[in-house]
Amino acid sequence: MEFTVKSGTPDKQRSACVVVGIFESRRLSAAAAQLDSAGGGFLTALLRRGDMDGRAGQALLLTHAPDLPCERVLLIGCGREREFDDRAYRQAVTTMVQKLGESGAKDAVSYLSDLDVKGRDLAWRIREGVIAASGALYRFEQLKSKKDERPRPLKRISFAVADKKSAAAGEEALRAGQAIAAGVALARDLGNLPGNICTPTYLAEQAQALAGEFESITTEVLSRPQMEELGMGALLAVARGSRQEPKLIVTRYAGGGDRKPIVLVGKGITFDSGGISIKPAQAMDEMKYDMCGAASVLGTMRAIAELGLPLNVIGVVPSCENLPDGAATKPGDIITSMSGQTIEVLNTDAEGRLILCDALTYSERFEPDAVIDIATLTGACVIALGHAVHGLMGNHNPLIAELLAAGKASGDRAWELPLLDDYQDALKSNFADMANVGDRAAGAITAACFLSRFTGKFRWAHLDIAGTAWKAGKEKGATGRPVPLLTQFLLNRAAKA
Repeated sequence: MEFTVKSGTPDKQRSACVVVGIFESRRLSAAAAQLDSAGGGFLTALLRRGDMDGRAGQALLLTHAPDLPCERVLLIGCGREREFDDRAYRQAVTTMVQKLGESGAKDAVSYLSDLDVKGRDLAWRIREGVIAASGALYRFEQLKSKKDERPRPLKRISFAVADKKSAAAGEEALRAGQAIAAGVALARDLGNLPGNICTPTYLAEQAQALAGEFESITTEVLSRPQMEELGMGALLAVARGSRQEPKLIVTRYAGGGDRKPIVLVGKGITFDSGGISIKPAQAMDEMKYDMCGAASVLGTMRAIAELGLPLNVIGVVPSCENLPDGAATKPGDIITSMSGQTIEVLNTDAEGRLILCDALTYSERFEPDAVIDIATLTGACVIALGHAVHGLMGNHNPLIAELLAAGKASGDRAWELPLLDDYQDALKSNFADMANVGDRAAGAITAACFLSRFTGKFRWAHLDIAGTAWKAGKEKGATGRPVPLLTQFLLNRAAKA
């Protein structure tokens, strides 16, 4: 799909389709009113007949537009005008793309970008329009022998801007939207691949492919002997039950000169059976998504490389499988992490924190400005926050505030949970420095408490994406989150550089 910006009024557009918004109670948007006036009141007459009332999710395609140069007019219901917010805007764009895909139009000019969204400017509307449209167009059909053969004539969507002066800002927003959308698509593709294809080795190959595509990116992959030499006993303990070799993937984006890097650490468990503490069979297939933290790191690296941000960013991805085997780590085993701290493994299904703790210790060598880990870490976070927002904790309040702001700006929101010392006692062990789990209470927080014990030398934040990284049911699939949040955070950092 090609995205462009285009100036001019809707009544002058020689396009296969012009898209305008209709609010509830049949209220015309400004662009719709212009079409209506130029067409002799045809929209007003149609709405009076009751063909559409403007409710959110409605769409009506008109194949005859009197006295207008466009071939079609697509009306999109936008709901109540005073309630037209970020979510309503994205829904309107998604509805537009779905309806255009069913039409015979090869191109369209959208005036949804001209609608007033509370607190958002034109650049935001164009950028988020591209991301929402790309999300609606996304399909994962790589592994189907018979792909969806429905004809899709739509090739180009143009977002309307008021004049040529606004076009420059629109072009920049378009570029940002396309970069973020590409990062999200990469994260979704990696997440949707099954565990027999997306192995630790495959993830490493994708990181190396990024380095081959972008001069600003380099990738180094550490294998088992190198991790043994580093003393990564926690990561390697998780990998013991699998025949797939573990990998520590280090991807560097160099765009910031001598600036201290920001390190993104992504959990890369390419399949999680729970190990000896095996999970129930129901929905275990979804544990292929346990590497979505890793996928979001690689997706973010792609986005910032396309944008050419003036920052240094390092992605660290510890990757392995967690499977039961005669050699697998057992409940009660005590392991030694790279930091030298010992861990009593009470539950082998709390493996993500074990691979992350060694990756966090490894990140110290970069003398980072900040470290953010991203992980499908706990079912407890799903219980606490559902599927709408990521859980967020950390040891540096300004960093937490930056991530919350980036989430609000991007619509990929997070919510801070209290990381208090009161919760640390849950990890006490009679036999080691700490246990890898506490009891069931506050499980998302005690998991973060565990990670906090390996972050004393840098500013750190933790994103628990267990509830947001994928969807179940009929819409089953990876979401690509939190690539938008992370990219917005880095865009904000770049603006201050």
